Amino acid sequence: MKILEVSRNKKDIRGRDGKDQGQQSQAPSDLSTGTRTATEHAAVVAEHYNTLQEKGLEERSKSRIFYLRNFNNWIKSMLINEYLRKAGEGHSHRQPLRVLDMGCGKGGDLLKWRRGSITHLICADLAETSVEQCQTRYNDLKGRSRHERAFAPVFSAEFITADCTKTRLREKYKDVTLQLDLVSCQFVFHYSFESLPQAECMLRNASETLRPGGFFIGTIPDACEIVSRAKKAGGRSFGNDLYRVEFEHDPCTGRVPLFGAKYDFHLEGVVDCPEFLVHFPTLERLAEKFGLELVFKKSFMDYYLQCKEEGRSLLGKMQALETYPPFHDSPLLSKDLDDYEHVQQYMQRSTGHRKVGTLSRAEWEAA
Repeated sequence: MKILEVSRNKKDIRGRDGKDQGQQSQAPSDLSTGTRTATEHAAVVAEHYNTLQEKGLEERSKSRIFYLRNFNNWIKSMLINEYLRKAGEGHSHRQPLRVLDMGCGKGGDLLKWRRGSITHLICADLAETSVEQCQTRYNDLKGRSRHERAFAPVFSAEFITADCTKTRLREKYKDVTLQLDLVSCQFVFHYSFESLPQAECMLRNASETLRPGGFFIGTIPDACEIVSRAKKAGGRSFGNDLYRVEFEHDPCTGRVPLFGAKYDFHLEGVVDCPEFLVHFPTLERLAEKFGLELVFKKSFMDYYLQCKEEGRSLLGKMQALETYPPFHDSPLLSKDLDDYEHVQQYMQRSTGHRKVGTLSRAEWEAA
């Protein structure tokens, strides 16, 4: 139910003095013209992620969405690795590789940036507590690196607490002339489609300091699939025992707006807050306004099929798929055996497969 997209900065939209030369609206740094409702939604999202407790591996492994979360993380790893390589093509060994992580959360991608050998990272997020935890993780990573000879020194970093849909991030950078090679926005861009000004602000932040030829990568819910499922369900809500989507207004009875198409998304034990549909053709046109051209768009399933051979080892290392049948007497995460009917059918059709890696039916639907 999610897609990933990659865009490239096709031109330098700034003049030599650093001022915008394109058609961007001349909005103030802080888009305080947003509605009261928009402010309330941002507060709800920030509160949700600020209060989300960090759980240990043992407790996470018991979660019904353990493999789903790991699968999503594997998708991110493959995407980040691929475009860090592309962003670094043509760079000399000592040339800096700089990244902006919009919606960094608690720093779940810090190790990915470390393994990608970047030189500088800017972390920005709406939730203050999350940014603080991200900075703590970074400091721990930097401290451990002093005892690791195999790795190069840890990248430098700066941390910004700000709503990326309303604040011009560039003005908060330590170096406002900085040029980025890669901008990453994982599972948060859809919040910007609450309104046109917010979407434009997010795209401006993504493109404004991105060097020509640099990449903007992101993951968002698939709006077409979400609306399609709602219409098939014949009402304002749909889902299964893992996730539930509930629209504010029935998408079956009226035209879905380009911005502000609000729905509440609940994913077992992780997410329970308002989100917004991203109309992809509109996103593509807005991105062009900010000098970004679409490189590709794929569903998670299609990207998995594309990368599964290259990423086979990482799939196992990250425990991104559940083993079926399970080893020894290990229980399956889903107690509903119908959740594995698709695997049983696959194994009956195939020869030589004693065990396979998979997600349960309910997890595939949520993915």
